[in-house]
Amino acid sequence: MIKLNVNGRAQNVDVEPEMPLLWVLRDELKLAGTKYGCGIAQCGACTVHVDGQAVRSCVTPVGSLAGKKVVTIEGLGARGLTRVQQAWLEHEVPQCGYCQVGMIMAATALLEKKSKPTDADIDAAMTNLCRCGTYARVRKAIHAAAGTQVAASPEPVLLPNGQKA
Repeated sequence: MIKLNVNGRAQNVDVEPEMPLLWVLRDELKLAGTKYGCGIAQCGACTVHVDGQAVRSCVTPVGSLAGKKVVTIEGLGARGLTRVQQAWLEHEVPQCGYCQVGMIMAATALLEKKSKPTDADIDAAMTNLCRCGTYARVRKAIHAAAGTQVAASPEPVLLPNGQKA
């Protein structure tokens, strides 16, 4: 039996310690907001918070989480939309929406560390992949959630792979 703290609630799960957190969340705890994307920690669709840090749950063994606090998208918005979620809507970030949960979780962790991030901070922290290419909207939404203005710039947005949008 593994004891977890998920979204502020004590949880006991009877799984192998090597089982990825993603599958514990989805299959055992029925928290389906966290998505499976690649299974190798590259895309970020499975991003959750562990003790306030953005973590890829598809490669995080559940046995490594004793005494740590896990927050999923369900826990993040338990009391209504957060400022990041509101900014996502206002800036029409989602298209297909599949990556958005992981993006929101990563952006929230960034703003917890750095309340007024620069474009460079955002580019460094937002390594999640979006097949719809909404990276410019993501940056604008993060600035909006932080209360910072985005200066109009001809500089292109950098994609997670280092290419320019």
